Amino acid sequence: MSTQKSVRRQFGSVESSPALRLEQKKVEQLVDALNTDLAATYVLYHQLKKHHWNVEGAEFRDIHVFLGEAAGRAEEFADELAERAQALGGVPMAGGKNYEEHAPVSPEGDDVYDIRTSLEHDMEMYGDIIETLREHVELADSLGDPTTAHMLRENLIHVEEDAHHIEHYLEDDSLVQG
Repeated sequence: MSTQKSVRRQFGSVESSPALRLEQKKVEQLVDALNTDLAATYVLYHQLKKHHWNVEGAEFRDIHVFLGEAAGRAEEFADELAERAQALGGVPMAGGKNYEEHAPVSPEGDDVYDIRTSLEHDMEMYGDIIETLREHVELADSLGDPTTAHMLRENLIHVEEDAHHIEHYLEDDSLVQG
């Protein structure tokens, strides 16, 4: 157990890195945006895991595997967001309560829904996250941080691909007779 008694860096504080040569006000905006994306990504991650655990029905296996993989991609993206916020001089957000309070998306709740409803909820969340990520790519570009913009763009590709896969699962065509 740690014997350290003092806080080294307080959440919400930003100490811009001299090596990155970005102005303090710009770094503060970037860290805030990254923490917003981090919160949204973790809310998405937990919802995807919930659906991964609870999916049932004729298409169980494919959807179960997809949701597990999508959750894994969300978790990896969350790690990248937190590490970039820290590299810029910020303190990455931590904790489920903080994520839900600061995320621009809301989880569906604790009840288990049919998989179509669950995927519709995921689709809505993905759409909101895609819009926010696009705004933050533009913000990073406008603030002169091509590295953050590139990282967000690269991950936006995966987020959009996962959303597109959910669109396919929600199509009304199926080999299963109703």
